[in-house]
Order: sequence, then structure tokens, then C-alpha cells
Amino acid sequence: MAKSTARRGAREPLPTGVALRSVRYSAPEPPDESYPFSLPILADLDELPFPTPITFLVGENGSGKSSLLEAIAVGADLQTLGGQDTRRDPTLADARRLAAALRFIWGHRARQGFFLRAEDFFGFATRTDLLVAEMETLAADHPPGSHAHGVLKGQAAAVRRQYGELHARSHGEGFLDVFQARLLPGGLYLLDEPDTAFSALRQLALVAVLRDIAAQGAQAIIATHSPILLACPGATIYHLDNGKVVPARWEDLPGVQLTRDFLEDPEAFLRHL
Repeated sequence: MAKSTARRGAREPLPTGVALRSVRYSAPEPPDESYPFSLPILADLDELPFPTPITFLVGENGSGKSSLLEAIAVGADLQTLGGQDTRRDPTLADARRLAAALRFIWGHRARQGFFLRAEDFFGFATRTDLLVAEMETLAADHPPGSHAHGVLKGQAAAVRRQYGELHARSHGEGFLDVFQARLLPGGLYLLDEPDTAFSALRQLALVAVLRDIAAQGAQAIIATHSPILLACPGATIYHLDNGKVVPARWEDLPGVQLTRDFLEDPEAFLRHL
């Protein structure tokens, strides 16, 4: 945000005491015009505060919201949901360069949490299902009733109870279950477009989850296009537009206005296609 203090983009307050209070950006010296430093939003970015437990980054594709979120995840030393260290993940090399130009201002240091991208969820689901299958196979190598057989069967059952059969369920169902199972009070959760492949009903369910984590002292920073998620009460909204990062109200967002206009008169849009 350009040299200013954020104001809330929603209508009612959530609990305070966030872990990550803000990030401050300093352009590299000597100047670097390569990506990610070529992102227009960085030209006027000084400090980006996080005054509420839930913060949204919204903007068109290519606006830089995912790049900024990735850099925050690296600088906060979070793992991806799939367990990959963001400081070693080869897909986050550019994010690490940007993270080095950020200064993190902490209210208290978050020791729990994760960074979620859609591809990380599918990797987590695969590894979880493989882990259960491996424990079941190892259990079969021991006589029923033996201590080893009982321990392995118990561990497999515990993982199933916690996460369910992730690949047998929809993306939305599986993500909500995993997110709730991995939620810890005081954690920091960075989510890159978690609404991907969510139905409207599941997006509403995720809003309820976000309210719950805020009440438990956790914090989430989320990049999204979803008008439903963006309506989460008490959240801070930043709109990335025209090379700026500015606080916004839900009702003023272009995506919200377009969705409302379309639902009121879809034919007015469809006849021009």
C-alpha cells in the first residue's frame, strides 16, 4: 500500500492480536528490473498492514497477488500443505528473491500454519492415501492380534478419521476437512485461490471456517476472485489494480459489481458474446 494506513474493507470487527502485523518492501539495490521486481504493484509499495485476522488480496490475473502471497509464505518460513519447504521448493525461486526484499513485522511469531496452492492439496492427498495404504500393507505382514499389527492398524484408522479418503472426495470437501484438521490456534495460513473448484455452497462453508479460525486466534491471508469469500465479515480487503495495492470495500470491488449486474440481467451480457 502506498505510504498509508489500511482501513477495514468489511463491516464488523474480528478479534485482534494478529501474528503478522505487516510487511515492508524495500526495492533492491542496485535496481533490479527483472521479475518479480518488475511487478507494477511494487513500484509504489511501502508497507502492507494486516490489521485483522483475515486479509484478502483481490485483483485480475497477472496483478501480482499470487506472487506477493508466495513471497510472504517464504518470508514467514511456512511449509506448503504438501510438506515442501518453501525455502527449497524450486517453483518458488522468484518468490524467495522477493521475500528477501520484505521486512516482516510480527505481533507474535507464528510457529504453526501452512501455505496452500491447489497443486499442493493434490500432492498432500496422494501422500496421505499412500501412507494409509503403506500402513495397511505393513500391518498385514504381522499376525492379527500382535502388538505391531494393532499399532499399524490403529495409525491407519487415525489418519482416515482425521482426513478421510481424500481422493475419493471432491476438492472442496477434501480441502475443508484437511484445513479444519490442520487448524491450530495462533497459526498463520496463506491460501492462494482456495475457492478453485468450490461450489457456492462450499465457498460459504469456507467463510464459516475462516470465522472460526479468527475466533481461535489464527490468521489467514488469502488471494481470491470469489465475491462469496470476499464477503467474510470483518476481513481486510486489498485490491491490486493499476499498479497499486489499495484497501477496498466489498461492495466497491469490480468483481462484486459485475457479478451483481450479471445476476440481475444475464441477457444484457450474453447477447454481446
